[in-house]
Amino acid sequence: MVVPNDPADAACGRGVLGTELLLQAEDEELLIMSSVMMPQVSSPVPPEQGVLQTFFSHLGNFSYDKAKDNVEKEREANKNAGASWCSMLAAMAHLAAAEKAYHSMSFLGQKPGGQSFFSRKDSIRTNYTSLYNELKKVVTTGKTAMGSTAPQLEELLSHISEQLCYFVQARMEIADFYEKMHTLSGQRFVNSEELVNVLDAILKKYCSRFHHPILSPLESGFQLEVDVLAHLLKAQSLIFEWKFLLSLVNLHNAHTKLQTWGQIFEKQKETKKHLFGGQSQKAVQPPHLFLWLMKFKNHLVAKFSFYFHEALSRQTSEMKTLTAKTNPDFFGKISSFIRKYDAVNVSLVFDNRGSESFQGHGYHHPDSYREAPKGVDQYPAIVSLPNDRPVMHWPNVIMIMTDKSQDLNTLEKVVYFYDDKVQSTYFLTRPEPNFTIVLIFESKKSEKDSHFISFLNEVSHSLKSSRVFASLKPGSKG
Repeated sequence: MVVPNDPADAACGRGVLGTELLLQAEDEELLIMSSVMMPQVSSPVPPEQGVLQTFFSHLGNFSYDKAKDNVEKEREANKNAGASWCSMLAAMAHLAAAEKAYHSMSFLGQKPGGQSFFSRKDSIRTNYTSLYNELKKVVTTGKTAMGSTAPQLEELLSHISEQLCYFVQARMEIADFYEKMHTLSGQRFVNSEELVNVLDAILKKYCSRFHHPILSPLESGFQLEVDVLAHLLKAQSLIFEWKFLLSLVNLHNAHTKLQTWGQIFEKQKETKKHLFGGQSQKAVQPPHLFLWLMKFKNHLVAKFSFYFHEALSRQTSEMKTLTAKTNPDFFGKISSFIRKYDAVNVSLVFDNRGSESFQGHGYHHPDSYREAPKGVDQYPAIVSLPNDRPVMHWPNVIMIMTDKSQDLNTLEKVVYFYDDKVQSTYFLTRPEPNFTIVLIFESKKSEKDSHFISFLNEVSHSLKSSRVFASLKPGSKG
């Protein structure tokens, strides 16, 4: 649009443009006047919409039973309702049951058979698939009944059902993802980066696919869950790469979102009636999936606190008190072992050969330059207790790691070495690639000493994520 340069031209509306603007202003004024004078007729909101909003609000608060009960009552009170609404109510009841089973993780590791509705191992996929087919029928019925007596309702149900189909598909893929994670618990090492890529692909596939305002509680819950899971898996991958700041950022993001999620349960209260009168209220118990994500986060916080102990110690004088709150407390456990058995040193050695990004403890600016480490510096002790790494023992440590690499990479293997020249004993084990725990005594110790073997195995197992992944299955000992 060309604006006249001369203020006078603009003021008097001279020229074609000025005339058009003047006419447009007059038209707008007439429209405003007519809208004030004429009453607005708003379309009535169908009562079914209120039922939908209440149902998805309950699902968003993880009140599966309440959501299902309300729908069942609605079905009973509206037996003669239209086909689309009856089908939708049936699908909603099935959705509430499926969501309850999903968040309980009861489908993991179950054997075929049994009498339970969700007893078969493939029950989640079977029931979500059945639900998907029900919703597809509502979509079709709604589209063919647009000319009925309630076209607005038919259109709404069709639209909601179409988006729920995407939600159900997303749920099935995430359920398969958890199944894969649980299966990986049997492996020696979990490739977190690969899991992150799989999860990212799922998120991109279903991004903004179920965005209707009525479904917002469902979408928010789904987004919270997958965001937390993604942050935790990224943190795990970054800790493995020994990247301090990025690990911390992802752990913080996961923690913040878990707090938001947890507030949903804290705000809800369950009323319990007592036998002799009176009643009490308590917070709703979170489902197994939420508790497992909390457990996964706590495991990573403990591991992060151990792997980056030196960098964190520079920021506080209360490190011992802080690490005592982690579960497990690796620093406290190792310190107690050293005192009890008079060990000279326990170190976590990081093999950074081929890692161009390694710059040492703490945060380093991305553009800062440091020459790649060489020689013994390629095997730094990122954790060394009770003091700095014993320099005189380090050539032996590197030699054992090199000569016994195959044994160290073997499942649950503890390598033993005694050097009679320096009268010292070394025990080594590898919890994950590139990281080796070294236990040093300046005396001769038995190769089969159960105290040392069990200590190293316990620390090594605790550092792995395989235990946490195994605990995805309810009732497991992970």
